[in-house]
Amino acid sequence: MSPQEFVRRHEGEWQSLEKSLQQKGSPAETLALPARYRQACQHLALARERHYPPALVERLNRLVVQAHHQLYESRQPLTGLVSQFLLRDFPALVRAHAGLFWLSALVFYGALVAMAVAVWLHPSVVYSVLDAEQVRSYEHMYDPSRRTIGFERDDASDFMMFGYYIQHNIGIGFQTFAGGMMAGVGSLVILLFNGIAIGTVAGHLTRVGYSETFWSFVCGHGAFELTAIVLCGMAGLMLGRALVAPGRLTRAEALRRQARIAVKIIYGATLFLVIAAMLEAFWSSSTLIPPEVKYGVAVVLWSGVALYLGFAGRGREANDAAG
Repeated sequence: MSPQEFVRRHEGEWQSLEKSLQQKGSPAETLALPARYRQACQHLALARERHYPPALVERLNRLVVQAHHQLYESRQPLTGLVSQFLLRDFPALVRAHAGLFWLSALVFYGALVAMAVAVWLHPSVVYSVLDAEQVRSYEHMYDPSRRTIGFERDDASDFMMFGYYIQHNIGIGFQTFAGGMMAGVGSLVILLFNGIAIGTVAGHLTRVGYSETFWSFVCGHGAFELTAIVLCGMAGLMLGRALVAPGRLTRAEALRRQARIAVKIIYGATLFLVIAAMLEAFWSSSTLIPPEVKYGVAVVLWSGVALYLGFAGRGREANDAAG
């Protein structure tokens, strides 16, 4: 079907939807809005699939957005919008772009594991990444004889460390995301660099006998922190993909569309980083908690993150599709 024929057939339906949006106080139009909204969603999907002119796609997209806002967002308080984003929209976005998530994870965790194994097998490799002073500093931080794990501090400075971890973690996440503007290469390089750095420290401390101190420290908050780094890399790769392969769109338009989605991924990743900072400051660094307890909690946290990203909101997605 040609674009002209498509418009001729459905112009009346779109005008009816516009009328419903304009007369939102009318009971009749309010009752008709859900059906017209679903119909417009179908037309938008067809227009995109058939690569109809951008002006037509943009018109339908505008109608769908306005109808969605009137149906849902304007009726929901802020708490409802936040809960909907966290319980459905955010994990659904991650699943919808799972390929980029797994690519980001492969680069990051692949570098981490490879470097940890290399340092374990060849101890001198640590000095190709860290200088002697840095190595001594990490050994001191995770010395089992110390009262706290990590940075030197007293109990009163836990809140200061919480702020430091937020600033540090979000800084890394933002750099990883912004690297996507270099055609995605920047994000991959930062993921690779961080994987190498973490793997080097992990391999060295494990080899010198500080494994219990180190792993009990990182295992809990790592569920959120490391996953957030991968998510930020995923969001950066979305920007890079828009620049490298914009398809039938201009690069500016492709980037604009991908950025809308990528920013939502960053919202969720930022929440993960805040949770990680809280755990790192008040839980991970404590020597009063037995390592066995930390390992047990870590299993729960890693499983919870995996289940959340993999399954949260699936039932609601199915209901929406059926509706």
